[in-house]
Amino acid sequence: MSAQTILVGDPSCLKLKTVLEGYRCKHFLLVCGSSFNSLAIARHFGDLGIPYSVFSSFGPNPRYEDVCKGVDFFCKEGCDCIVAVGGGSSIDVAKCIKLFSSMESGSLYLRQEYKENKVPLIALPTTAGTGSESTRYAVIYYKGEKQSVTHDSLVPSYAILEPSVLDGLPPYQKKCTMLDALCQAIESWWSVNSTPVSREYSQQAVALFLEHYNQYLLNTPQANEGMLLASNWAGRAINITQTTAPHAMSYKLTSVFKIPHGHAVAICLPLVWGYMVNNLDKCVDKRGQEYLNAIFEDISRMLCNGTPHEAISWFQSLLEKLDIQCPQSKDSKVLEMLVDSVNLERLKNSPVLLDSVGLAHIYGKIIIQEKYET
Repeated sequence: MSAQTILVGDPSCLKLKTVLEGYRCKHFLLVCGSSFNSLAIARHFGDLGIPYSVFSSFGPNPRYEDVCKGVDFFCKEGCDCIVAVGGGSSIDVAKCIKLFSSMESGSLYLRQEYKENKVPLIALPTTAGTGSESTRYAVIYYKGEKQSVTHDSLVPSYAILEPSVLDGLPPYQKKCTMLDALCQAIESWWSVNSTPVSREYSQQAVALFLEHYNQYLLNTPQANEGMLLASNWAGRAINITQTTAPHAMSYKLTSVFKIPHGHAVAICLPLVWGYMVNNLDKCVDKRGQEYLNAIFEDISRMLCNGTPHEAISWFQSLLEKLDIQCPQSKDSKVLEMLVDSVNLERLKNSPVLLDSVGLAHIYGKIIIQEKYET
């Protein structure tokens, strides 16, 4: 896989034009959401001087069938490049169209061997949270079940970070997406798969988040750029390590309580962290308990210059300040359903063993509202 190029600032799409010309693109596929035309950059696409076709027939949780339509459309229109403009869903759809476009159309793409292809993919994210523009992962749904598509060729060759695209985002969406970026950075930092490089990326992401999150919510251009960079660094970190327990636990919370992904992850993280701090004897990271405790202390110093318990309290206070609340349910069947929903295989990236008893303990504190006890 060739290295990705990050371009910052492109309000008139001149950098995008240069990239497309460098690929000698004759006709590109624009994969975007329904809000694309409301973006300030949209009017500049007509000035690129390169024909393009638009594919936007998908929703927030894109289905396999939607992607198949996109593949057919890409081939029918004779496109030779793909430009993704949007949030995580748009970028994930574009990634899958790229990957599937060179595969056998007569059988299920998800069951075929994934191979590198030469279709250029350029991503321009319109939210600051997922970091999907710099990862090898895509998420789609097949027969209602979440499917993680992973291949090195899914990393876009170029990521263009343009701050103006964040101008019109609603405040709640900004809060949820920026929290997703923060959680990804922290989870990557403590992951059993972390490396010196991934931890450096996590530190960059957290530092940028702390520097810019207040002004980001006030929609200042400098903070918008800073949060896009924070999200990108976090994406690069999880591209190496993958995410851990808070992400694994978040998916069912999102579907059951209809809350955004970033909201769900953020309410899980402090309780998972507290559980891990209190159960260091269950450490499964081969580098050992002392190493993991040192990592928790490093994260805590960066967040609030305090201890892990103080950092957890800091995170909880941040959620309260942002009015990110836990959903409530006293139905024992809901708790059981949440616990059963977590794929234990997906917890293997977490540094502390978390079994069904631990999951029930954490989910119970989330939905039964025992304040934010760790």
